[in-house]
Amino acid sequence: MPFVVPPLLLAVVLVALGQVAWAGGLALLALSVLLFFRVPRIKGTAEPDLVLAAAFGRVTAVDRTRAPTLGDQEFQRIVTFLSVFDVHIQRCPVSGRVKERSHFSGRKVAAFRKDANEVNESEISVIEGPAGQTFAVQQIVGLIARRIVCYLEPGQRIERGESMGLIRFGSRVDLYVPLDYEVLVQPGDKLRAGETIVARPGGARAD
Repeated sequence: MPFVVPPLLLAVVLVALGQVAWAGGLALLALSVLLFFRVPRIKGTAEPDLVLAAAFGRVTAVDRTRAPTLGDQEFQRIVTFLSVFDVHIQRCPVSGRVKERSHFSGRKVAAFRKDANEVNESEISVIEGPAGQTFAVQQIVGLIARRIVCYLEPGQRIERGESMGLIRFGSRVDLYVPLDYEVLVQPGDKLRAGETIVARPGGARAD
């Protein structure tokens, strides 16, 4: 509401002053912001061992790397870029328990840059899955995004598909899954948080 109400009120004032064109522009801006913060309904899946997308957006990379705070252990990483037109609510990819949550200070370069996860401000949540597996979600700010909001707290029990936070106005989300999972998405795929199946038990993705 702090982002939507002010331009709407100013639009009403401008209408009263006869500045219809400016009022229309502000009303359009308010509508755009409202669409940015929309929270669409999702369709769940009955198979509990499947990993769901953590973010709405387009996959830009699938690779193997180490996750921040998790030492030398390698993970498969699904990189999702969120444009200003995507929904910016993030959702828990699996059910389980939040093991830790860490904040990293940094820059605000374009989120589509390959090194954005290393140089930009970010928040990483480490999740222990239902069978003890380790997953992680890294929320990364972008060139326009100015703030990360994360609802998760260490020790909290979470359910797959529930809201875990958001990043305001363009960003990137990296999802880390164990190597013994098969990644089912590839660069170019469009994801829906809490709905698109991105990985399943059964072996690492072939390089």
